[in-house]
Formats: sequence, structure tokens, C-alpha cells
Amino acid sequence: MTDNYRYITDHKWQLLNKTILFWILVNISNFAAKAQQDPQFSQNRFNQLTVNPGFAGSSELINFSILNRFQWVGFPGAPVTTVFNTDASLHLIGKNDGIGFSVINDAIGFEKNISVGLNYSWRTPVGGGQLGSGVSLGLMNKNLNLDMTGIDGSDLVNLSDPSLPAGKAGGVMADIGLGLYYQHKNYELAISVKHLNEPTLAFEQSGIYSLKRHYYLSGSYTVQMADERLQALPSFFIKSDATSWQADLNMTVLYEKRIWGGVGYRVRDALIIQAGTELWNGIKFGYSYDISISALSRYNGGSHEFFLAYSVLLYKKRVHKYKSVRFL
Repeated sequence: MTDNYRYITDHKWQLLNKTILFWILVNISNFAAKAQQDPQFSQNRFNQLTVNPGFAGSSELINFSILNRFQWVGFPGAPVTTVFNTDASLHLIGKNDGIGFSVINDAIGFEKNISVGLNYSWRTPVGGGQLGSGVSLGLMNKNLNLDMTGIDGSDLVNLSDPSLPAGKAGGVMADIGLGLYYQHKNYELAISVKHLNEPTLAFEQSGIYSLKRHYYLSGSYTVQMADERLQALPSFFIKSDATSWQADLNMTVLYEKRIWGGVGYRVRDALIIQAGTELWNGIKFGYSYDISISALSRYNGGSHEFFLAYSVLLYKKRVHKYKSVRFL
């Protein structure tokens, strides 16, 4: 390989990085009344409170969880997301109501978003199962730092567009969401909407940011295998902002209801491998790895996602021989 070839290759690589990062800025930030795509996750089965307030209190346990996602590893400005969730069935107003609390820290390119949300749900017996109806009220703090430079010390983009705020900018928006979560012995079905009020943020210097409404639909079904220790769990997760959409299709196998492994396919984006376990003391953890198959596959090392949770029984009178947090 000649020095000229190396120079041309490195130069193209740097230009590509800058071009795609600029594309992320324009299309994710989308000033002038456009939308930001919500953070992407692979272990959605363990992260339902993030998108659906109807999930709060559904397990009748006190749950704590934290999830870290490192997307497109090795790519400059790639998304890094941390989520903390907690929920419980506390019977505050009715017999079967629950509350939840979520914090999301999402950084991508020039922007960093911190969202907090309080969730409330009430549960009603329907068709042999329980239907959770929920509402979430929260705030999003959006911050932009357009003073960032590339690895070579140069400006990543030419910020001559007057619609882009110069330097650093930020603001806070109120956020509202609704959700339904139906739980049956053998299956689950959920539908929700985030950013129902489509809040708009006007930066002091220039630029307007509008958060579009996002819709979510998910479901799973538990299939008992011939070996009583094994269960198959096909599932799907679909999200859309009414303009574009994304779908995950997954197949998970559970061993004794507390050890799992599976594969998934995110349409036109990635292949997903995931595994995890749940211990007898209420601790569970999981890991997933996304293998990129999109146009970005040549320029990143895939995506890593780590999940850790702890669940405990809420009322002492309910204490019994412990089997599994998720499948009691």
C-alpha cells in the first residue's frame, strides 16, 4: 500500500466522518420545526417504562434498573445513552395503581438531552389479564454545543446557517405521554405515545426545535417447549413518528425462566445478539450486541448495551418461595 493511497484513504475517512456527523446534527436536531428521533434500544423487553407509562406497577414489585447503550462504537459523535427507571405498585389512589420514575441521559454529536418523567398507571382486569393505563409528565433539558472540533482540531462544520444557534444553547420543554399495557398469562401487548403535546423550544440566539409525537407498539408471546425448563419468547417492537418507522423482531429462549439468550433483527439496520440471567436474590443483568448492516456498517464496531436491575417484594405478607422476578 503506497503512501499516496494511505493519504487518500485517511482523507476520505475524515471527510466521511465530518459529513455523517453533520448529517446527524441536521437530521437529529432538525431546527425549523422538525423532530428528534427518540433514543434507540435493543433490550426493549426490560426497558418498557421508558416508552410506556402503563407499565408502571405491573409486576407488583419495587423495581430499579439502569441501562447503558454505546451505539456505533468507534464512530465520532456516536450516541451514548443512559437510562434509570424505578416503579412500584403502591395503591396510592386505587387498589391496583402504580407509579414510576425515569431519567434518560442521551448524548449524540453536538447535543445532550436529559429527560425526567413521572409515571402513573391504574390497572383493570380485562379478558383474564390486566390492562394498565398510564400517563407520564416530564421535562426535557436540551443542550447544544456547536463549538466542538474534530480529531484534527478543525471545525467539524461550517456554522454559517443563521438558523443554527452559535456556540452553546439550551432550554427546557414540558413533555406528556400516554400508554396502555396489557398483561396476560402467556402474552403481553403494549401501545403508547410520547411527546403527545409536541413541545417547541425557541433558542435565545436563533433556531426553533420541535419534538414530534412518537408512537410505540410492542408485544410478546410465551411458548412452552416440550422440555418444561425451556420457553420460547417471540416478540416485536415498532416505533414511528408518523413519518418514518423502525421495527425490531426478536426470538428469545428462556431456561428455567431466569436464563435467556436470543437473536433479533432490526429492519435494514442491525442484527442483535443478547443474553442475560436473573438471580434468586432479585438481581438480573443482560447484554446485547448489535451488528450493523446499514450503510454505516463499514465505519463502526457495532453497538453495546448493558442492563442491570434489582426487584424486591413490596409487602411482607406476600413473601413466599421465590422463583423469579419476572415470571412469578
